[in-house]
Amino acid sequence: MTVCWILNESMSTVVVLSWLAVNFYLFIDTFCWYAEEEAFFYTRVILGSTLAWARASAVCLNFNCMLILLPVSRNFISLVRGTSMCCRGPWGRHLDKNLKFHKLVAYGIAVNAVIHIVAHLFNMERYHLGQAKDAEGLLAALSKLGNAPNESYLNPVRTSSTSTTTELLMTISGITGLVISLALILIMTSSTEFIRRTSYELFWYAHHIFIFFFISLAIHGGGRIVRGQTPESLRLHNVTFCREHYAEWEAAALCPVPQFSGKEPSAWKWVLGPVVLYACERIIRSWRFQQEVVITKVVSHPSAVLELHMKKRDFKMAPGQYIFIQCPSISPLEWHPFTLTSAPQEDFFSVHIRASGDWTEALLKAFGAEGQAPRELCNMPRLAVDGPFGGSLTDVFHYPVSVCIATGIGVTPFASLLKSMWYKCCESQSLPELSKMYFYWICRDAGAFEWFADLLLSLETRMSEQGKADLLSYHLFLTGWDENQAIHIALHWDESLDVITGLKQKTFYGRPNWNDEFKQIAYNHPSSSIGVFFCGPKAMSKTLQKMCRLYSSADPRGVHFYYNKENF
Repeated sequence: MTVCWILNESMSTVVVLSWLAVNFYLFIDTFCWYAEEEAFFYTRVILGSTLAWARASAVCLNFNCMLILLPVSRNFISLVRGTSMCCRGPWGRHLDKNLKFHKLVAYGIAVNAVIHIVAHLFNMERYHLGQAKDAEGLLAALSKLGNAPNESYLNPVRTSSTSTTTELLMTISGITGLVISLALILIMTSSTEFIRRTSYELFWYAHHIFIFFFISLAIHGGGRIVRGQTPESLRLHNVTFCREHYAEWEAAALCPVPQFSGKEPSAWKWVLGPVVLYACERIIRSWRFQQEVVITKVVSHPSAVLELHMKKRDFKMAPGQYIFIQCPSISPLEWHPFTLTSAPQEDFFSVHIRASGDWTEALLKAFGAEGQAPRELCNMPRLAVDGPFGGSLTDVFHYPVSVCIATGIGVTPFASLLKSMWYKCCESQSLPELSKMYFYWICRDAGAFEWFADLLLSLETRMSEQGKADLLSYHLFLTGWDENQAIHIALHWDESLDVITGLKQKTFYGRPNWNDEFKQIAYNHPSSSIGVFFCGPKAMSKTLQKMCRLYSSADPRGVHFYYNKENF
């Protein structure tokens, strides 16, 4: 089982381990440098080991802040997926874990921020102790530097009469550090699933505090609180000898008064590239928002499903991609992802939206899909569309064998794929990499099959005519029915066509036995790379992921299942 998991998740494991390794390397290397560097010997006399803790965590903070924006740059990820051959098939599916990596990096920022804050609180307290009346020896001598002309200070706290909090709020580093801390707390606490579901606008507003976070981060080091001995002073002032003769610094020619300076701010150098990239991302999104979206058709389906056909200038898509939709009349802030159900060969793009929350229910109501009188197309609410973006399903055609599994409205991503297959069959085009597709749809409402059955029927007919009947094997499972439906099904069981869908393939009743299904697929395709694509709830996702690990061979020459889940 462990070997299969490594084979299936090798790239994700490598990425996470590499991220951890870089963090540990940066932390340990920086810690050791500040713990041993001669230029910071006198700084360590005042601060002790907390100097190294503060600086090491700062470098790791910069590194993670450099990474945090990359996973949420959707256009950048789509570009990488579309232009790089190595990001297709089994390798490309790891790009769909971008939000998981975004969260992982956020945890890294939080951990290092806590270490950095705690270390600097100790540092400020020790700076204060250096100015205390009972301070003596080298500590007192270092803290008093800067009082006389031509001396540079080492201790930024110049008097013991003020509190640590006051000293912090009187510096650039202290003020920006407070802004960074508050922004981080607000962003992380508002990112919980509960907040996102109950108050999306709170999540949206809080997340956009990242603008203040990055501005404060860029200028945080401008206060230069942590100071070290200048290179010129190190040449004239031998620390090893002079630290024992601090009382004679002004008089002895061998030990002139040491000079200190703050380190140049470096955080902006780490984050400049990703911030510029993300700024370009937002400019592209804003430009797309301004483009007109024309609604050409509105269809209300059973089970509270709304189908929208739209057109937009220069809109180009690929099967399996998704878009973000905003309806300003419902909420000027909320953008929601929906997979495209149209094919690239069609002169429009479409989505199917099921009522499953406040926003989607309001949208169905606005378009007259919940029992209201149908509205004229010219009176429909305005929609804004951002995308399309590449998802995991764009790789379905890049495996020799693909297994597509959907539950309920989760079937919408596969509509685009199956339509594209239908058009390719009509045009007698081949699918060079794909030789077999298995399609499973599990649904509790028989009415939900209606709008999709027509597509399967036409695809079934066309592939039979083209001699490609074996290319697609589909299995529909109905998990909910009432007594009248059961009687109707029993009376027509022996008919050649299915009583619910009208297809040759009969509908199954109940839930699939995934052990049997995966065992049979593995038996049918030994030594194959099989892509498993799923859109549905988390509980089933975990089951399918377990099946992929269980039935993947430990032998590199054997069958391997690669799990892909649709993520937004």
